[in-house]
Amino acid sequence: MRAVVLCTLEQQQAILRKATNKTVDFIFCINDSQLFQNTMGDVFFDLQDEASNTYTPTKKGLLIVNAISITTKDLPEHAVRINAWNGFLEQDVVELAAPLQQQHEVQDMMDKMGWQCRFAPDEIGMIAPRIIAMIINEAYFGLEDGISTKQEIDTAMKLGTNYPCGPFEWAEKIGKSKILNLLNQLSNYDKRYMPCKLLKQEAIDTLTT
Repeated sequence: MRAVVLCTLEQQQAILRKATNKTVDFIFCINDSQLFQNTMGDVFFDLQDEASNTYTPTKKGLLIVNAISITTKDLPEHAVRINAWNGFLEQDVVELAAPLQQQHEVQDMMDKMGWQCRFAPDEIGMIAPRIIAMIINEAYFGLEDGISTKQEIDTAMKLGTNYPCGPFEWAEKIGKSKILNLLNQLSNYDKRYMPCKLLKQEAIDTLTT
């Protein structure tokens, strides 16, 4: 089985660290959308950042897209979503969102690849990104209020919850602009997700430096 993957070098390394059936032949298209579109396969992973992604449909095969802040309604027909944020793709269980009628097809493909998966509701933020974004946002509110330093908050979260990263480490790993974009989307429906001003400023500073 051939899996064609449009991704970054970091995402490639994350996939190679996953337990995968030996029958899967990966074709990695590192930041090369033209190669991705011109390569035939059985399953296609479009893992580009949402900001740069046009989600061009493939000719044949299942299309799995890194789409956190939009739903399958905004994707090509039959495309499904995956949480491919940095730090999540290499985990033992991948998070997917797909229409109910398509989940059997997607599960069958994941089984062939040897990947464990869980289906999240086809909603903005899925499950893990929504939770992590909220934790990061609350940590920034705490920092803004002078409760503690970034390092101390990260250490406390890792020791207290056994998380692999603290909230500020997650923000750096995932990208503050991605966190901010998701919070902005979620806050349109629920004001609890209103992003902290300090997070907004740091995300803007990151983009301008």
